[in-house]
Amino acid sequence: MAGAVRQPIDLKAFERYIEEHVPEIKTPVDLKQFGFGQSNPTYQITAADGQRYVMRKKPPGKLLSPTAHRVDREFRIIHALNDTDVPVPRAIALCEDDSVIGTPFYIMSFLDGRFITEPHFPGVSPEHRKEMWHDAVRTLAKFHKVDYSKVGMDSFGKHYGFYDRQIKTLGTISRAQAEALDQDTKEPVGDIPHFQDMVNFFADKSQQPKDRSSLIHGDYKIDNLVFHKTEPRVIGILDWEMATIGHPLSDVVNLVGPFTWSMKGAELEISGRTTGANPHFEAGATPGLPSLDEVTQWYKEESGYDAEKDLVWGMAFGGFRGAVIMQGIAARYALRQASSASAMEYGAQMRPYGMWAYKRVETLQNGHSKSKL
Repeated sequence: MAGAVRQPIDLKAFERYIEEHVPEIKTPVDLKQFGFGQSNPTYQITAADGQRYVMRKKPPGKLLSPTAHRVDREFRIIHALNDTDVPVPRAIALCEDDSVIGTPFYIMSFLDGRFITEPHFPGVSPEHRKEMWHDAVRTLAKFHKVDYSKVGMDSFGKHYGFYDRQIKTLGTISRAQAEALDQDTKEPVGDIPHFQDMVNFFADKSQQPKDRSSLIHGDYKIDNLVFHKTEPRVIGILDWEMATIGHPLSDVVNLVGPFTWSMKGAELEISGRTTGANPHFEAGATPGLPSLDEVTQWYKEESGYDAEKDLVWGMAFGGFRGAVIMQGIAARYALRQASSASAMEYGAQMRPYGMWAYKRVETLQNGHSKSKL
């Protein structure tokens, strides 16, 4: 999955840093850049002895938000989890000195496994498909059960009021992203549809789920997991940029999105094509694929938290948050800071995501809080 370097760095300076601080990596090194990683550019390092490692760095240039792209936070949580049973890469080195390659970066071990980009797990047996989903749920519950105080992460985030903080933070970030001007057209990215209406709804305490607190990943989904090459189990969780202390519902919502993200009545129109509900997740369409009820039951059994009762509100908020994330990708593309080769297409999803989320909010406002999305 690693190819040509799209965002070059000073290789000689990088090698000097490695020689001084990370002697286990033998120089000279070869660099390739991964195609994934919408936010922080991610590189594969191949050392002189053939061993592989991974480096993640902040994007170049002036950033839209001082709280975004915190590679130091990524390194911190991975390092803390190295001493738990949660599967993560080994944290090797963190460099916060901008003078080395222009931005802070960190180095971690390379996980030699399978990257699954489609959550219906094409090309695997029905038995493995079910167990891979089960282990993804099991791994999430294992992570949520980590006592953040015992692993030195007590100060990683505020312990309560997660959704209130999210609403405030997303509002601030979205307003800045909306004003980003395209370098060529000079047109602003623009607002998410019904943005303020959704902010007002989600801020209503009477509508919010009961407050809870755990470490959360922030973007936990199948394509941010690495699976064993042949066995149906997770060997690593990647992309920790949005990790914090927060409400575990947010991670559950991310994971079960493919089951509940029905686009009927609110299709996504992206790059000239319309996408509706994922046909692979229709009942009986994919042998071995579990149902949403099975997934939420597995999570309840492993974690002790029954997230199903909060899922409708959580999915509506997840759609809103997704629109802000897509708006961020659009803004980084406008400023030519996007690290992914597919950033333009992702950014185009901002308005469809916003409309989808608003339709869910309207459903909740009409009193259908128990409806499945």
